[in-house]
Amino acid sequence: MTETRPRSRKSPYPLWFFIPAAIIYGVLFLVPTVSSLWFSLTRWDLSTAEFIGLENFQQFFSEPFLVKGLVNTLIYAVTTSGLKTVCGLLLAVLLTSNIFARGFLRTLVFFPVLVSTIGIGITFTVMMHPTRGIINVTLETLGIPGPGWLTNPALALFSVALVDVWKGVGLATLIFIAGLAAISPDYYEAARIDGATRLQQFFRITLPLVRPATVIVVTLSLIGGLRSFDLIWAMTRGGPGFSSDVIASVIYKQYQAGFYGLSTAGNVILFALIAIIILPFTLWFNRREVEE
Repeated sequence: MTETRPRSRKSPYPLWFFIPAAIIYGVLFLVPTVSSLWFSLTRWDLSTAEFIGLENFQQFFSEPFLVKGLVNTLIYAVTTSGLKTVCGLLLAVLLTSNIFARGFLRTLVFFPVLVSTIGIGITFTVMMHPTRGIINVTLETLGIPGPGWLTNPALALFSVALVDVWKGVGLATLIFIAGLAAISPDYYEAARIDGATRLQQFFRITLPLVRPATVIVVTLSLIGGLRSFDLIWAMTRGGPGFSSDVIASVIYKQYQAGFYGLSTAGNVILFALIAIIILPFTLWFNRREVEE
């Protein structure tokens, strides 16, 4: 008997179908990426470029305010990602239960996602004014001295982070609602029959089965936090001092000052930082999912 080998299934699409997508990908991603890597090794302006090797990167890590921006970026990304994940999951559990006006509350939670980031930044800057802002005025009415939300170097970064969480938690909630909707009610019915409490159902059923949605939320929130610029610039411009500067705002300031090579090096560092954090996390989750 002759052994028959299964024939590999041929794609119905000719190879040249992929050429337009490859051209677009190359023009919009590969060319700018390679160009950024090259210009980060030069001292350049709009007309000339001088190759200086790794001097831009050495200067970046030797300047205290640049390192401060890197540290603030990590703090901001971890804070916003963690709060969006926790608050989004709790809101999703609440908004998938039998509560009054559930549809309206879902719309209310998601609405800030649709509003302009700059508009939200300006609005909360007024609300967080140390003497005339509605937040501190309300606190003073209750006999509580209001802090300098955006003028205190110890609070400025975290104040902006809280506004970022308020704006972005609606998207995290929506993703978690989709994840919860995919869980079969049979699991909860079996758990109730076995006498499991709601807290036990949450930790033994909801948390494990909603993990794919959790990974999506954490990944998107981390990337957004690491790349954050517009809200911080609208509310504090990196101040007071350099207390709320992140890599993106530092890069923008370097561009404004004419240090194009140094700012391009900052872009490369930001790209590498996102890749170093996100890629291992994604690979680890995919490997765990395959093993289970």
